[in-house]
Amino acid sequence: MKQKKSLIWAVMMGLAVVGLTACGIDMPKETQSSFETMTVKKSDIELPYKFSARMKGQNDVTVTPQVSGQLMKICVAEGQQVKKGQTLFVIDSRNAQLELEAAQANLQAAQAAENSAKLEFESNKNLFEKKIVSSYMLSNSENAYKQAQASVAQARAAVNRAKVNLGFCTITASVSGVIGEIPVRTGDQVSPGMQMTMLSGNTTMDAEISVTEALVESMVQEGVKKADLEKYLANMPPATFVMKNGTEYPHKGRVVSLTGIVNAATGSLTAKVSFPNPDGHLYSGIQGTVVISFAEKDVIVVPQNAVVRLQDKALVYKVQADSTATAVDVTTQDTGNGKDFIITSGLNVGDKIVTTGANNVTEGMKVLFPKEEENAK
Repeated sequence: MKQKKSLIWAVMMGLAVVGLTACGIDMPKETQSSFETMTVKKSDIELPYKFSARMKGQNDVTVTPQVSGQLMKICVAEGQQVKKGQTLFVIDSRNAQLELEAAQANLQAAQAAENSAKLEFESNKNLFEKKIVSSYMLSNSENAYKQAQASVAQARAAVNRAKVNLGFCTITASVSGVIGEIPVRTGDQVSPGMQMTMLSGNTTMDAEISVTEALVESMVQEGVKKADLEKYLANMPPATFVMKNGTEYPHKGRVVSLTGIVNAATGSLTAKVSFPNPDGHLYSGIQGTVVISFAEKDVIVVPQNAVVRLQDKALVYKVQADSTATAVDVTTQDTGNGKDFIITSGLNVGDKIVTTGANNVTEGMKVLFPKEEENAK
């Protein structure tokens, strides 16, 4: 009876399998995992180095008055683009005008006194030649004439000084640029040394950056001398400025200067990068990132998915002759492009490594199968 039941059960199971197959349902079957590999070789790559920076106008000027007085007129607005020589502020000029008029009157009086002294001297000189007056009188008249000439010179200087002070009552832009914050208002009493605004000469903008050891070592390796520094800077790659919102400034910049002293604490140099600003889109104080790409030649570059991170180690799975994988320790350098690593140690040219699927590999696992082995040869 039991044998009959077993036979019936077997027949039913067989019919079920046939039925599933007839319905087009595939039964599970064993599959082999596949991995992608690459052969290690050396190549050249551009490494983008990024530096935090703040923009500053190449000719930033603090605008301060040269004379005291009441501020009568503000001729510009904050953020306004101005040209060199354009009027910015007007200070009450009445006192300066009165001082000029007084100085001019004093000059006229001094010139009249000079003319009188000159006549006196010339008269005594003729009388002395005729032996009518003594040499003492001649000397006195000559000294009086010279003193009158000196008084005229002093009075003329006072007139010029008064004209300058009158000119200081109209404050003009010393460079073309953009007006910053204006902390004063019409009617305020201003005096020398008081900051009225900041004028940013923004036709060219500078960004100061701290250059890392990579550039310092590069310069040492290339043996750059002080006399060749200008030529070295001219041959450096162009710089890109990326604003905080991720927008890339369309005009490229150039490194124009490097400090001659390496900071002992950071091992870096301070560099100045200049950017043209023809459209006035850059302003003093804008923060962002300066990106300079340096070329690395004859280095081993592998995709990031080939490197497996295990705690503080970086591993790459090397494919052996029998198609099995063996983990090797490597040291890496980030390329900054989000795709690749530079391998500085652990691999040699010609090594075959696992790329896609490396995270799923275990030591000794076979990663190439007959068809793949044939294609890889």
